[in-house]
Amino acid sequence: MTEPRLQMLGISKMYPSVVANAEINLTVMPGEIHAVLGENGAGKSTLMKIIYGVVKPDEGQIMWEGRQVHIHSPHDARKLGIGMVFQHFALFETLTVAENIALALDDKVSPAALAPRIKAVSEQYGLPLDPQRLVHSMSVGERQRVEIVRCLLQSPKLLIMDEPTSVLTPDAVLKLFESLRRLAAEGVSILYISHKLDEIQALCDKATVLRGGRVSGTALPKQESARSLAELMIGRELPVCVHKPREPGEVRLLLDQLNVDSDDPFGTRLKDVSLALRSGEIVGIAGISGNGQQELLKAISGERLLRARQGTIQLGERDAGMLSAAQRRELGLGFVPEERLGRGAAPDLSLADNALLTGYITAAGTGMVRHGLIQRGAVRAFAQKVIERFKVKCGGDASAAASLSGGNLQKFIVGREILLAPKVVVFAQPTWGVDIGAAMLIRQAIIDMRDQGVAVLVLSEELDELFMMSDRIAVLADGRLSRAVPAAATSINQIGVWMSGDFDYQGAPEYVQA
Repeated sequence: MTEPRLQMLGISKMYPSVVANAEINLTVMPGEIHAVLGENGAGKSTLMKIIYGVVKPDEGQIMWEGRQVHIHSPHDARKLGIGMVFQHFALFETLTVAENIALALDDKVSPAALAPRIKAVSEQYGLPLDPQRLVHSMSVGERQRVEIVRCLLQSPKLLIMDEPTSVLTPDAVLKLFESLRRLAAEGVSILYISHKLDEIQALCDKATVLRGGRVSGTALPKQESARSLAELMIGRELPVCVHKPREPGEVRLLLDQLNVDSDDPFGTRLKDVSLALRSGEIVGIAGISGNGQQELLKAISGERLLRARQGTIQLGERDAGMLSAAQRRELGLGFVPEERLGRGAAPDLSLADNALLTGYITAAGTGMVRHGLIQRGAVRAFAQKVIERFKVKCGGDASAAASLSGGNLQKFIVGREILLAPKVVVFAQPTWGVDIGAAMLIRQAIIDMRDQGVAVLVLSEELDELFMMSDRIAVLADGRLSRAVPAAATSINQIGVWMSGDFDYQGAPEYVQA
């Protein structure tokens, strides 16, 4: 085919408080991997949802292989040969992988009959899945694989991928890229949204840049640098993080010999996990998804209480292993989970009410609750402060959490926890799905917390991020935690080796050695 597979002509979409898309033109050729770049809230996801039939445009035309089409639903899109991997997953947590994928296919296929295809396709594309595994037991990275494999099973002509690698490991990303290049060579068109500019450079043939809902330019990624792409995207010079060495203070969070079984039969048991986190330091924990991260986060946050002989968790001088999540927050613990919707924020509640959910029990004295009564003015003022400080694009503090783009919701959740002034804060994937400008803002805010004496623990699969922020770095592999070493004394290659489980550290009490 020499004619475009997809043309969007003058596409516009308005909402009461924002113009999501304004007169957008986009052309995608067969076999082309085409990037769509832009800051959070630039209109990328809305444009992709219009193509997939989730959102109806107010103006404009969509041309498919030379003829005008009206895509009223995802079913219409799939009939044309359009598949989409969403940034926010659409999975039933109580069902298996095979059951979820069977529900998403237009053809009626039993989960049992589909299971061998799922296994074969997932292994073919380097995204291994167990078809019988329950989704609620899977990490975010593993759920991402389900979404991608579900889409690949439909043999699409146009594949839309919205932040597909945000929680995949580096090795899985490389395998996915090999698969996408193979699909493109077979004539499949790919629309690719990512904030990881090195990925855009390595993978994409062309890029269309959105800013404020409008097309601000196009580029050939392989002829650009990551910095020039970032500046084209955000319209200004790329900010940098300032991280200066400082001497840490007293131990604020102590993990001693944690031996915790997973609630999930597919989970990972924590084995002799020990760590001392001090005030005024950032400790980064690297690791491949599914190696005990969920179990560790649940143990620290209070979602999973410790039983006898499972080890010790201390917050300051207080034994916290049997304290609830609320009680730990009262002691000054802040927490940003990796799942934005559902655990980080209640989707249908406003941003103000989502601020209240964690802010009412904080020790920071926000004034949101007085004598047991909610102070609505203080709640709204706090939410507005988060919105302004972290440049959250939304319709105001009354906006529902689910109405925000993924990156903007992430900025709000991170900002909420930071402004609650915790003594200890745990971040899981703090910049997942956030554009590079906002990611730098979040990382600098985390560093600034550390400079104010807060003890910070960051779990991330982005090694560049960990090396940018961390004073010390450890690795979690198969439920074991390595010794936390100074970031300046190790390298990405060394940490990569440790991520395979190749380290000798057997969990001796690290706080004794420090």
